[in-house]
Amino acid sequence: MQGFPRIAVGYHGCSRPLAARILSGRLSVNRWPESQNAYDWLGRGIYFWEHAPVRAWEWARQKHGREAAVVGAVIALGDCFDLTDTWFTTLLSEAHQELTESFRKRGKSLPRNGGKTPLEERRELDCLVVNYCIEDLARGRHLKYDTVRSPFWEGPRVFPGSMFHRESHIQIAVRNADCIKGVFRPNF
Repeated sequence: MQGFPRIAVGYHGCSRPLAARILSGRLSVNRWPESQNAYDWLGRGIYFWEHAPVRAWEWARQKHGREAAVVGAVIALGDCFDLTDTWFTTLLSEAHQELTESFRKRGKSLPRNGGKTPLEERRELDCLVVNYCIEDLARGRHLKYDTVRSPFWEGPRVFPGSMFHRESHIQIAVRNADCIKGVFRPNF
């Protein structure tokens, strides 16, 4: 479905030791650890905040405290499962319908999204559906996706009645590390 090459600059929040290994070349991009948690919003992949180094830094500080770091990357999105396009949201809806039926037949319930607080927000349903869609449904259609991209409205509203949220961002999950064309130390 790719019509033209798209390049994004992404920022990965991580620990200082991991950032040092990546930026020095001691850890090749192809060995960059991929997140595979059952609650990852966009399924498995290496997660980046698109054009948002400060948001990546905030997340890294929450997770790693004083050991927080950010690695910048130039990402060729390749064949991108882009959830800003209705083609892909339609595929995701179909995947959800198939999973719902499959779970119903086995007498099981689908996992749910949620958390006690926004910081604990878990996207187990989203993760399951995205992974299923890309790894099973798309495979059956002979489609392969290198990256997943989606906007997220997150955090408190910027002002009362606003539809803008303080921590909103576009997230990219890189499933094919060959899409990471280079890394750099952000200057902020």
